[in-house]
Amino acid sequence: MEKENLDEDNKSNEATPQRPEGERILKAPLVEMDLFAFIEQIKSETTWADSDRNSITIFKSEAMTMVLIGLHENAELKPHKANGTISVQVLGGKIEFGTEDQYVQVEKGQIVALQENLLHRVKALTESFFLLTLIGN
Repeated sequence: MEKENLDEDNKSNEATPQRPEGERILKAPLVEMDLFAFIEQIKSETTWADSDRNSITIFKSEAMTMVLIGLHENAELKPHKANGTISVQVLGGKIEFGTEDQYVQVEKGQIVALQENLLHRVKALTESFFLLTLIGN
C-alpha cells in the first residue's frame, strides 16, 4: 500500500518498492491526471506482470477517491461492498459488472454507477482498464 505525505493543502504519496518513481500528487487545489499515462504505468509495473491486476490511486480527498484499475482477461474482483456511491468508467476493454440482481457488460466509453453498500463484483471479459470513483464515507 502506498504511503502518503500530508500538509495543509496537498497530499502526495511516497516511493514504495512497487512504485519506486516516487511522489505523485493525490490531493491539491487542482490535480492534473493523464489516465492513459497511468494505464501505461500500470502495465509497466512488476505487479501487472506477476498477477491478474494492478491499480493506482490517482486522487484522494475527504469526500472522493479515484482509483485506476487494470485487470487481465478473466481476472475478477470478488463480491464486495463499497461504503459510498461508486462509478465505474471503462477506459479500455470490456468488463462484466454485477450485483446480486443484475449484470451488465460495460465497455470502453461506457460508465455505470452504483448506490452505496450494494454487493457487487467485476470480471474482465478482455484485458480492461477502468476508473473507479468512490464518493462518500
